[in-house]
Amino acid sequence: MCIRDRVRAAIEAEAAARGWPALHAELARVDPVTAARLPPQDSQRIQRALEVWRLTGQPLSQLHGATKNIAKSPDITWATALISLEPTDRAWLHARIAERFDAMLAAGFVDEVRRLRARGDLSPALASMRCVGYRQAWESLDRIHPMDSLRERGIAATRQLAKRQITWLRSMPQRHAVAADAPDALAQVLRRVDMLVGAP
Repeated sequence: MCIRDRVRAAIEAEAAARGWPALHAELARVDPVTAARLPPQDSQRIQRALEVWRLTGQPLSQLHGATKNIAKSPDITWATALISLEPTDRAWLHARIAERFDAMLAAGFVDEVRRLRARGDLSPALASMRCVGYRQAWESLDRIHPMDSLRERGIAATRQLAKRQITWLRSMPQRHAVAADAPDALAQVLRRVDMLVGAP
């Protein structure tokens, strides 16, 4: 397990033990700007902000500020500022996709889709319900496919999406590619951002 996975697992364990509002309070201490714009139950964004802090020692809001400086600089275009995280090891990518889908299932993803269906104002024709994972879960709940095939179908659909995204990124020769599976991927991205904005 790489350091990012260990940090993520630690945050998820803390959230299970203490609750997301407690982690939101922690985020408010280390990154008050980001915490101020997030509700205490926004688990995904709180987790991401805490991951950035624990991995880099820098608040997420500071990185967002660097991005805004890039946008305002007359010497930097978005074309030269494009940083692309691309895995070099397909097995690593497939393992991460499977782990992520398993985590979604363990966190109650199917129950979430059941609740969305019960609202009565959503249907499989909507773009939001055609997203990877949601579409497969909806089809299983409609008994179009057996529920025990959901994991396999969800992972396969995510792999297909990842392949299309990587192909799209590689169509941009001006990008700065960083190996997403490198142990220091985040540090490489931060160094590239510093270079682009002229930080010391």
